[in-house]
Order: sequence, then structure tokens, then C-alpha cells
Amino acid sequence: MVYPQVRTLERPSLTCAPFLFLAFISGVNMNFSGYMADEYEKLFRRMNPPRVVIDNESCKNATVIRVDSANQHGILLEVVQILTDLNLIITKAYISSDGGWFMDVFNVTDHDGKKVIDEAILEYIQKSLGPESCFTSLRSVGVKQTMDHTAIELLGSDRPGLLSEVSAVLTNLKCNIVNAEVWTHNTRAAAVMHVTDEQTGSAITDPQRLSLIKELLCNVLGGGNKVRGASSVVTKEVNHTERRLHQMMFADRDYERVDDNDVDEKNRPKVTVVNWSDKDYSVVTIQCKDRAKLLFDIVFTLTDMQYVVFHASVDSDGPNAYQEYYIKHIDGSPVKSDAERQRVIQCLEAAIKRRVSEGLKLELCSKDRVGLLSDVTRIIRENSLTVTRAEVTTKGGKAVNTFYVGGASGCPVEAKTIESIRQAIGNTVLKVKGKPEELKPAPQDSPTRFLFGGLFKSRSFANFGMVFRRPSYHYCIRYGLDQRFTGEHC
Repeated sequence: MVYPQVRTLERPSLTCAPFLFLAFISGVNMNFSGYMADEYEKLFRRMNPPRVVIDNESCKNATVIRVDSANQHGILLEVVQILTDLNLIITKAYISSDGGWFMDVFNVTDHDGKKVIDEAILEYIQKSLGPESCFTSLRSVGVKQTMDHTAIELLGSDRPGLLSEVSAVLTNLKCNIVNAEVWTHNTRAAAVMHVTDEQTGSAITDPQRLSLIKELLCNVLGGGNKVRGASSVVTKEVNHTERRLHQMMFADRDYERVDDNDVDEKNRPKVTVVNWSDKDYSVVTIQCKDRAKLLFDIVFTLTDMQYVVFHASVDSDGPNAYQEYYIKHIDGSPVKSDAERQRVIQCLEAAIKRRVSEGLKLELCSKDRVGLLSDVTRIIRENSLTVTRAEVTTKGGKAVNTFYVGGASGCPVEAKTIESIRQAIGNTVLKVKGKPEELKPAPQDSPTRFLFGGLFKSRSFANFGMVFRRPSYHYCIRYGLDQRFTGEHC
């Protein structure tokens, strides 16, 4: 390939300004190098397009998805994110990306534990991971622009009633919360909320109003805590919400333990990192309680910390999950020091615990309206319950909200508290999943269901879970894994 040449340097008349032209040439070379790198990437993927095989025949109880592609940093995260966002349950995963090629196998089911037969979902997987995706840069995965709503990112100290206060402020400012996700971990709280204007139903664009929203929310998040900071960001650029929450809490260093004496060793994830000197890998093993989206949270954290997963096996034994990863830093080196090892362990523990669903699960479905979230969270707060995690979605005029709640100071939730909330919200609206003390079966209806104008209708969610099983014997032999973790392939 012939590279363009800048001949002006050969002219003696330009020697009076060499630094100017050297800087110009340097800028041209940098831009040209970046352009050529992108063009080479596109050419390489044209010659080696991704291949996706979806097989509903070889396994009797799951859909097998095989993905072969040229390897690239972040491609594993892209695949896992696409499957997770489709609410598919990954029952097995065998991961290998050594030698410049990415070859993974995922066994997945729908939320009912059945094979995936929905043609729309299968077609979406083919388009998202197959040859048609070869011109999409992986660096843009999960990022999009939208004018339908305004995104608000919140970070501050966690305390009882915080979500109620935040939603009340937004309601008073004539904002409708259409989507939100709230995580709490290690005394910190992070949230990403999508709001619209109450009157227009579109994004809020007035700079003065946006500035006021940011100022008032910062005051609420501060809560008098001068030790740890608080922040609120209003933006039109919307990232993948769960990835953004991980990034926000990681930047806030929520992985640093406040007090090791308060750690519940029984429920604490067991994470180890050891170096395999023969292969220059660092081997990360994780044992913890299995839950939905566990694989995504771990893979994202490793990728965001600039580590590459070369091989991995995931497994579950009943309610517990076992995962093993063979990683290197993006520069090709294994974990180099004890300080780096401890940081990896702490960050993975935090990633696992941020989404842990502790406490009772309250599910609510109703017709959406302005102030709905504020009213519901106020009732929860008035009954002395704390929200540890929340998911709020709106689709087709319906609001579907999920809250994970616990008693004050970690006390068990009493049955009479749940009954009080049921009476206030209405039994045709609220579904409770969990085991509060002496919880009685709910009556068919509530005499106070008119509290919100009878706008609620009942619906419950399916409780998604991720199940991992043992890798095959041949897989262990091929990649030198410990054979005591072997099991049936399907």
C-alpha cells in the first residue's frame, strides 16, 4: 500500500517554520493511522464474517447458540449483553477466545425454561451477532441518542426514604418518571432515571429548568453527609443503564469496604485470583449464590477493568453458582501484584452484590400517571421499609415497577406491615414475593383500593434466574481445566 507523502518539507523556503509543519504532519499521520485501523478492521471482518448457528435440535431442553468470530476486545461482553437484554436465561456457557478467534457456545431458554422458538427473537440474534453486524463498531455498543426523554444520573449516600424524596422532587418539578433503575451497595446509592415533561411528554430542553432539577436533586442526595460526595447529571446521551450504573458505582469506589467487621462472611461471594505461570494466565474463580444477570455483571466488570477473558466455564449447583475465568490484562500480562489481585477481588465482589435481590420483592403494575412512583414510594417509606433496589419501566401507557424492600436497620419485615401496604395500594395492584413473618394470604380485594383512583390492574413478573452447569469433559481436556468440574455436555 502506498502511503501519501507531504512534499512541502523538501522546500527550503519552509525551514523557518519546521515545528508547525512537523505538528501538521504528525496530526495527519495520527488521523490516517486511525482511519487505516478502522478500514483494516472492516476488511478483516468482511473476510472473516461472524457466524451464528442457532440449534434447536441437538439439546432437548435448551436452544444452543454458537458464535464464531474474529476476536476483539469487548466482543464477549457484546454477546452476553444481547442475550441478557432479551431476557434469555443462559443455562450453560463455554467461552474460548485464544489465538485471535472467538468461539463460544451458549445454551439458553426463555423465562419459562423452554427453548427459544420466537422467530422475531431468533432473527434479532442473527442480525445482532451475525454477518450483518460486521460494520458495527463494538465501541458504540449500548450507547444511543434519544429526544424522547431526559436522562438523569444520581449518586449519593444511601438512607431510608431517599427514592421517595427524589421522586417527590421530580413530581413537584412537573417531571414524569418513565423509566428508572436504582442500586444500593456499601452505604451508597446510584440511579439512572428517564424523565419527560408532564405537559409535552417529551424531553426537557429548557436550560434553566434543567439547572434547577440538578440543583434540587443534589441537595436531596447530599443529605448532610460531608464525608462522601453527591452528584446529579442531566444529559440527553443515554447509555446502557446497567453498564452505566456499574461504572458510576465503580468510579465512586463502592468496592472499598467500610468495615470488614460488618461483612456477612456466609453471604459474601468467594472470589479468588491466582496466577497460572505456565500459561501466563490469571485464574479467577467465583462461588456465590446464583441469580439473574450474574454472568453479565462479571464479564462487564472484567472488560471495564481492561482484562481479556481467554477461556471460561460457568456452572451452578442448585442455588449456587461456580464460574472460572482465565484472564490477562489488555497489555498481555497476568495480574502482577498483590495490590492488583486484591483490587480485582474487591471489584468483582462489589459487582456481584450490587444487584443482589435481598428482602421482599414487591411487584406493581398499573396505568402510568405523573406522580405514581412518588405515591408508591411514600407509602413504602411511611411503613418504615427501605428500598434496596428498584426497577421502573413504562411501556404502552402501563407502569411496571419492582421494589426490593427490607425492614429498618435490617429487621425482618412483619406481616402486618405488608398488610398495611396492601390496604393502601390495593390487592389488585401489588404482588408480594418473599416470606414476611406470619404473612397471611391476601383477600381478593381491598376496601381502600380507590386511593389512586382505581387505576391499577394486577400483573406479576416472571422471576428470571440464571443457571450454570458444568463444562464437558472434552472441553476440560482441550483447555487444561480441572477435570473435577466436568459434567454432561447438555
